[in-house]
Amino acid sequence: MTEWAIRPERLADHAAIRQVNDAAFGRPAEGTLVDALRLSPSFIPELSLVAEQGAQIVGHILFTRLTVTDAGVARPALALAPMAVLPAFQNRGIGSALVRQGLENARKLGHRVVIVLGHPKYYPRFGFQVARSFGIRSPFRSPDEAFLALALQAGALDGFRGLVEYPPEFSLV
Repeated sequence: MTEWAIRPERLADHAAIRQVNDAAFGRPAEGTLVDALRLSPSFIPELSLVAEQGAQIVGHILFTRLTVTDAGVARPALALAPMAVLPAFQNRGIGSALVRQGLENARKLGHRVVIVLGHPKYYPRFGFQVARSFGIRSPFRSPDEAFLALALQAGALDGFRGLVEYPPEFSLV
């Protein structure tokens, strides 16, 4: 049995979410990004999740809208970013639980593809694969093995290719 619960964020959680991101990343950029995305059309309230232990927020994950554009055709997808767990609570399965719940919620909402720029040894356990192998290109200078894609529905990545276009708020990071 887990000692934490995962649920959508609430207005009262905003300061704690910022603290989790600031502590996990050791800088304020990701907390600033979350605050900015929350005000953007890319934000999906049901896909901003917290892990709560007792009354304390110990983790957070956010999925927002992005597009993948090829030959003038823009296809919708989701960005998984950021995902953070307070340092004192890391390596307890909280991050994995947040990812799994977020992916399941995204699937139930009808989303088809998720993109993440993240640790190449962490995200494949959830089914993420190198995005470039599908013809999906990163707008950032990043190693191919760290830029990953996941189909939430069978066949969702068939013919899905192009340049990922993140919401403008990502320029804050």
